[in-house]
Amino acid sequence: MSSAASRQFASARFREERTVDWLELEQRILEIERGRARTLSDEDLLELPVLYRAALSSLSVARETSLDADLVAYLEALCARAYFVLYGVQPPLRRRIAAFFLSGWPLAMRSIARETLIAVLMMALGAVAAYCLVASDPSWYHSIVPEGLAGGRGPQSSAAELRQGLYDGGGSGLLGAFATYLFTHNAQISLMCFALGFAFGVPTLLLLVYNGCILGAFMAVFASKGLALPLSAWLAIHGTTELFAIAIAGAAGIRIGMALAFPGKLSRTAATAKAGRTAAFAMIGVVLMLAVAGVLEGVGRQVITSDVIRVAIGGTALLGWLAYFYLIPVRGEALDG
Repeated sequence: MSSAASRQFASARFREERTVDWLELEQRILEIERGRARTLSDEDLLELPVLYRAALSSLSVARETSLDADLVAYLEALCARAYFVLYGVQPPLRRRIAAFFLSGWPLAMRSIARETLIAVLMMALGAVAAYCLVASDPSWYHSIVPEGLAGGRGPQSSAAELRQGLYDGGGSGLLGAFATYLFTHNAQISLMCFALGFAFGVPTLLLLVYNGCILGAFMAVFASKGLALPLSAWLAIHGTTELFAIAIAGAAGIRIGMALAFPGKLSRTAATAKAGRTAAFAMIGVVLMLAVAGVLEGVGRQVITSDVIRVAIGGTALLGWLAYFYLIPVRGEALDG
């Protein structure tokens, strides 16, 4: 038998053995392309990737053994159509956005709840430590708080000067520049907490403690002038959202760091990639929360001067985040364990 006849015989036998699967795949693809995917059973849809991989294997064999060009072209077209049906079709943007808010974001938050609690505790630890240091020795204030963040205010400021900044409407008073600097600072801290998580989470924990130290130092100064409650109210209106966002960013960094340090049964690369998916959802939410905090800060500083209203807004925001993240029923499963 000549080589040409041999190849023709091999091609015919190759087609005969696999044609049923190809036709089955083509029929199912055709139904989906025509918008009739609902006519397919769950078993048909589940078998679709199997048929696709079988077609890819057939295409590889056909190319490797130099079967006839028509068969190779047919399989290339069939595999391309199957690929776009399986992987190239994305839901509309509005559905993806809805899925993020309805399930993706809250599920990610529930997955990193333990790390979030650790982040909150680290900031609280820093705040308490700095408060005690500055309360006992005010000179510690300038060692903890950056000059740009202090805005020229510190233990040497009078109670009247400090109070004026809390209620001046945010124009040019005490905390006008401080508020803007604080928001920028917290946004940078959030990004750094996440980005430095790869170093086994250690820099992230230190940043969280330091951020808490800054708050504690400010609180000590204001408390020494009898302004602890007014400052708490001023911070609450936006701080509940802003500080929560920092804690979440820290939690995302800690999750990645723990995956690197303790990958478990997975490889270190796989464990990090798995943790990264959850962290990515959380960080998208952090950006949104910081934007909300910026709006609340602007309104609180420029419009609202009542301590009660400030606390009410900040408390409502915090309760809203907690309910959204942890209490409202969500369909689906945690993104990673």
